[in-house]
Amino acid sequence: MIIGLLAALALTGQTTAPAAIDRLLTDISVERLHTLYRTRRYSVREVVQWHLDRLSRYNGVYKVAPAILVDEALAEAAREDSEARRPGFRPPSLWGVPIVIKANMSIKGRVTTAGWRGFMLPGHELVAPRDATIVARLRAAGAIVIGVTNMPDFAASDTTRSTAFGRTGNAYDVRFSPGGSSGGTVTAVTGNMAVLGTGTDTGNSIRMPVATSNLVGIFPTRGLVSIAGVAPLDSLLDNAGPIARSVPDAAAMLDVMAGEDRLDPATAGTSRKAEAGPYTRYLLPGSLKGKRFAVPAFILDGESPVFQGVCPGTLADAAAKARRDARVPLRPETRAAFMRAVAELRAAGATVVIDSGILPDAFADMASQVCTLPYLREGYDHFLADFGPAEYRSVAAYDKATGRPLPPTAIGGAGAALSGQPNVRQARLADDPNAERTYLGPRRALLARYLAEMDRLHLDGFVYPAIQMPPPDETMPQDHQLSGGPHSATDWVNMIGVPAISIPAGFYDDGLPFGIEFSARPWRDGDLISWAYDYERLTHHRRRPVLVEQGLLPGAGRPLDPADGP
Repeated sequence: MIIGLLAALALTGQTTAPAAIDRLLTDISVERLHTLYRTRRYSVREVVQWHLDRLSRYNGVYKVAPAILVDEALAEAAREDSEARRPGFRPPSLWGVPIVIKANMSIKGRVTTAGWRGFMLPGHELVAPRDATIVARLRAAGAIVIGVTNMPDFAASDTTRSTAFGRTGNAYDVRFSPGGSSGGTVTAVTGNMAVLGTGTDTGNSIRMPVATSNLVGIFPTRGLVSIAGVAPLDSLLDNAGPIARSVPDAAAMLDVMAGEDRLDPATAGTSRKAEAGPYTRYLLPGSLKGKRFAVPAFILDGESPVFQGVCPGTLADAAAKARRDARVPLRPETRAAFMRAVAELRAAGATVVIDSGILPDAFADMASQVCTLPYLREGYDHFLADFGPAEYRSVAAYDKATGRPLPPTAIGGAGAALSGQPNVRQARLADDPNAERTYLGPRRALLARYLAEMDRLHLDGFVYPAIQMPPPDETMPQDHQLSGGPHSATDWVNMIGVPAISIPAGFYDDGLPFGIEFSARPWRDGDLISWAYDYERLTHHRRRPVLVEQGLLPGAGRPLDPADGP
């Protein structure tokens, strides 16, 4: 996209009126930013400084970033400006683009908090020995990391409250939830505190928060993007992907993030399985015309799989309770917003089929049999072995070094299941004699059911609401208790690892965003980008928020007490 740009660029030293730079950099795309660099309108340092200033200016109210990397970012910006003076310089694809990184991604020399205060214990901090694979790839593409974004402890929440940093607010109204667990990233990107950001997704944690914040988020086919260096919530469900203000920017970021990595076995052979890149080649007008989509009935019915599944041997009463607790009714205003989006898709030339027999409630029941709870500890052991500090490279070593265990949410055992199931024995997937019955068989059957429905109906993909309700007001109780966030019914995507994309699809009457999600066949990530691009091009639903400089919630920035979570 920018081959040949900036070959003769030098630091201009120019100063520009604040109103002018605000106008030009607000909601700027990667392509437009590179045009400004090419024409020497701004230096990289000026652009990075503008974003750092916004991040610092609004961080006290929105609690976006526990770490703002001022010195490091400005030093890298100066290096890139100097680099651009070299004869024949050819900038990489994200050169000079300010980005933020979610707090569960390893950044060399910095504490990987994963939102949890326990990784900040004095003398026992989880300091990363090297960058996560995708962080290294983003840096190599010229992106400049300006901050680390807030997230709930271990990513185990549909809203963003952290024992490490407190509560993040929605950029469209700070009282409301930005969703979770990538809430810090979405508020930073939609609020123009960064151009791009990284997210992780174990059950909805990219796709749901972007829907609260008028953004684009991609859940790649599992194995397309490495999760090496990402502190896990559940390594069998975890994924990582881009968060951006537009589909072209998300596609450009995915191009950089995708690829095989020896540290993540799931990526082996990716180059043979995936569609040929770059993903920016799928940005084609008219891509929706003639396409055929269906709406999963269980989502409209308010059914949802049990997150991390109901394990074999669970007592019938506990299993039934877990299924009841997983149910998330689709709110009437969300259904109405979705039907408006369906009308827009049909106007673009797509067929959208809605029928009670398409992936009915039984699909959610089937998905609930995919149980990952026995393998949580194994995932954390693998993470710490490669990305833990010298003091502890395993779960057992952490316990010995700190004198306290990691919580069950991260490593399994009693209390691990967010659905409230009893203790599940931890095992290694490769040599667990129960793995076929617990995880492998149910997952294989679920994917086969999903693909069979696509074949039966001759579908290109599915489309559905990205969340089941508007973002909740966190100054008020939700269902008679502390808000748990704007829940979704989309964790089945993680269970089978198919690609999905969440995009802006309008606003509720109160001015808060609404989003829709597409899913497709494995390794058809480019198809998703093409549909989303065409829809974005035709509807123009992106509307930037107006940020406030004074908080509306007394004590909103107070870090939670460890007893509050995770």
